[in-house]
Amino acid sequence: MSHFVPAIYALLAVYVPSFIYNFRTTSPYKIISDELDMIVKETVDRDASEELELLDGADEGPIEEIDVEETIVLEEKGPHILRTLLTGLPSPTSIFWSLVTLGINLALVGMVTDYVYRAPLLHQAHDLSFASVGYVSDSTANVLVREPKLSELPIYVSYRNADPPLSVESGQRLIDTSWKSEGTVDHLTEDTDYTAAIRLKNLRPDTRYQYALSNNHTGYFITAPRIGVPSKRNGGKFTFLHTSCIKPRFPYNPRSHPLAIPGFEHLSKWIPKLKASFMLFLGDFIYIDVPKRMGSDIETYRREYRQVYSSPDWPDVSAELPWIHVLDDHEIANDWDANTTGVYEAAVDPWHHYQTSVNPPAARPGATYFTFTSGPASFFLLDTRRYRDATASKPATDPSKTMLGVDQLASLLTFLSTPASPGVRWKIVVSSIPFTKNWRFNADDTWAGYLAERARILEAMWDVGLRGGVGVVVLSGDRHEFAATAFPPPAGGRWPLSATVHEFSTSPASMFWIPWRTYEQKDDEDVKIKDREVVLTPEAYRYIPAGNSKFGAVEISSPPQSDQSLLTYRLFIDGAEAWTYLVTSPPPLAGAGRNKDAIWG
Repeated sequence: MSHFVPAIYALLAVYVPSFIYNFRTTSPYKIISDELDMIVKETVDRDASEELELLDGADEGPIEEIDVEETIVLEEKGPHILRTLLTGLPSPTSIFWSLVTLGINLALVGMVTDYVYRAPLLHQAHDLSFASVGYVSDSTANVLVREPKLSELPIYVSYRNADPPLSVESGQRLIDTSWKSEGTVDHLTEDTDYTAAIRLKNLRPDTRYQYALSNNHTGYFITAPRIGVPSKRNGGKFTFLHTSCIKPRFPYNPRSHPLAIPGFEHLSKWIPKLKASFMLFLGDFIYIDVPKRMGSDIETYRREYRQVYSSPDWPDVSAELPWIHVLDDHEIANDWDANTTGVYEAAVDPWHHYQTSVNPPAARPGATYFTFTSGPASFFLLDTRRYRDATASKPATDPSKTMLGVDQLASLLTFLSTPASPGVRWKIVVSSIPFTKNWRFNADDTWAGYLAERARILEAMWDVGLRGGVGVVVLSGDRHEFAATAFPPPAGGRWPLSATVHEFSTSPASMFWIPWRTYEQKDDEDVKIKDREVVLTPEAYRYIPAGNSKFGAVEISSPPQSDQSLLTYRLFIDGAEAWTYLVTSPPPLAGAGRNKDAIWG
């Protein structure tokens, strides 16, 4: 996309002189008719005294006098308003409409210039000072702080229980809401872009806290329930959100702030209602190469992150919502598949400082994929960029072609095969790119380009359902569309139908959407989910490309009368709830075959 910007200026350099030339030379009239009349007036006798030199072959008779008259009828052209506005050419008769169409084209180029260059040049956010929460466990919380003003050091860190105090009359112990110290931040340097990660410790599970920093930043979070224990809040529902893909000021509005993120306005309205524990952000937090790459150095990448955190809309979606992150291509370069070569090290510098520093624990030391358990669910956050073979290097069905690399694949398979802790009913696999092969546009960049490895993972996922009691769900993004896909085990195999894996792919948070259909089911392996259980609208589509802002809410509940868990997926598009779907965990019965499908329903 970067090459479109210089092309626009090149076309402008041709357009303006051409417009001026046509404006000065275009006639305001058009010819209606052009008639030529020839009239012989009379015959003139030649005087004998006249000595005339005749042309060769001319007769010496009388001379004929001929008059030639040309009659041209002209009509003034109309202003041609519509043609002038659509083509950008000057009006033949109207200076006003000529100037209008010229002004429109210059304004369009001006808006391109404003969108492309205003934020990078005038809003580099070097003075950004902020704090936000990352991963929160049942006893700890990770807080990110950035403070370039070193006179604020040391930064004192405090927190307190922010739940309403219980009265003695209620028969419960009074909650201590006094402030407690968690130490200080004494050292910030340019090496980390003046960021630091703080860990709040010794927290109580399923409890609301407020943190405060001495550089005038504060926020709230709720600790996770104990592993396997349902939340006592929000009607017993454990809720988290997911989405991906952010580009400030898209859709473009010349009156908006250069760093405005319209999708965040929709998200912020639902955060208090949904009472989510955290946001899983599935990559493309920045678009380094859209609409134009401004550089490939560390500072260029850092500036892109600072601009998102400097958005006037960021506080509304982070003051009470922790964010957890995975990496995708636009944090590096479009369709990145070059491992750690090229710009990779420059690209991941701010990703580590701003995001992984407060992420959940890495699955292996030094790895960029993460795992954690929170309440009724365990999570595995994949890195689908750093370890993959080049997309075009091998066929998708080649068993040696890998998206994850040897170590990450082994960690994922271990995550799936390890028995869940008591009370944990779901295993959530987070992939920045779609797991389904149903997307036909640029499919090789998704798991459709790594089908052999995907088949191995799917079998491990079905094995989870075969053991009973725990369901597997995949969350993904990247496509700027929404689709829900089911992966049923093959008929006649050892896996019951209740082992079916479900994927919900949702994006963008704030970006463009694809105007043409790119998702299509071709076989019975990747099945477009049909409407079931809960329907909010008669259409209730399971594939929805439209919408500049999309996010999903996952709500997990465990009814006390049942030994199965309910996972409700709620889709929000441009601020409105658009679709809801209910998934039930497999029955807690071990064994092969499909006998327990009757129980699962």
